[in-house]
Amino acid sequence: MRLFTLALAALLSLLMAGCAALPGRDPLRVELVGIEPIEGQGLELRLAVKLRVQNPNDAPVEYDGTALELEVNGKTLATGVSDQRGSVPRYGETVLVVPVSISAMNAVRQALVFTDGTPREAVPYVLRGKLAGGAFGAVRFTKEGSIALTALTRPPR
Repeated sequence: MRLFTLALAALLSLLMAGCAALPGRDPLRVELVGIEPIEGQGLELRLAVKLRVQNPNDAPVEYDGTALELEVNGKTLATGVSDQRGSVPRYGETVLVVPVSISAMNAVRQALVFTDGTPREAVPYVLRGKLAGGAFGAVRFTKEGSIALTALTRPPR
C-alpha cells in the first residue's frame, strides 16, 4: 500500500510539473464586425452577429459550438448559441456568425434607457462568449466597446 501511495504521489508530481511547463496562450482577439436581422418568431427579434476571431498563438484553436451574450448599457440585450464547429488557424483568423435573440422584455428595458432624457453620444457594450470543445476545453473571450449613436443615425452612403 505504501508503494502505491508513493507511486501515486510521484505521478501527481509529474503531472503538475508537465502542466506548469505548458507555454501560456495569448487570449483570442474578437471584434464585432456586423449585425444583420434574421427571421424571428412572435415577439422576439433575431440577429446574426458576425465576429472576427483572431488567434495570436502558434497552435490552432478547435471549437465545437459557440455561446454569446451581448450586454448594452450594463444589461443583457441578446443571447445566442451555435453548434457550428471549426478551427481558428494558428496566427490566423476566421469570421463566425452566431444567431442571437432579443426578447421583447429586453428590448423594452433598453428602450426605456434611451427615453430617460439623458443625452448620449455613444452606448457601451460588452460581448462575452466562448468557443466550446478543443483539447483544453472552452476558450472564453470578452470584448468591450461603445457604439457611436451618430453613426447609427447617419444616412447610408
